[in-house]
Amino acid sequence: MAHGYLNYFQDSLAIIYSAGIETHGLNPGAVSIMNEDGIDITFHTSNHVDEYQGIEWDYIITVCDHAKENCPFIPAKNAERIHHNFFDPSKVTGTEDVKHAAFLKAREEIKEFCHNFVKEELVN
Repeated sequence: MAHGYLNYFQDSLAIIYSAGIETHGLNPGAVSIMNEDGIDITFHTSNHVDEYQGIEWDYIITVCDHAKENCPFIPAKNAERIHHNFFDPSKVTGTEDVKHAAFLKAREEIKEFCHNFVKEELVN
């Protein structure tokens, strides 16, 4: 979701990569909730952080405590490291309405963070 919003809020200011310490494919709940906000992430992929060795990063953003604590060290001399632990809707169980509400909550948190990041870091 963060990848989708970072691309949405900036046109050509940065190249956005998304990776994790595990790959699971796209979460259908994330795809659906982003579609509700007019953002199509169906073409995104689930990539492992090791796939991006050698890239000169400007920013490295971790989006959950688990990733921050377990992510392999990414050598980046000048990269600013930013961490925000977002609510993880994929862990929520219950009815479809409960799950939808969880993804909506996460989407809105991520959307606000990405909007502020682009406005404060990339535009200035």
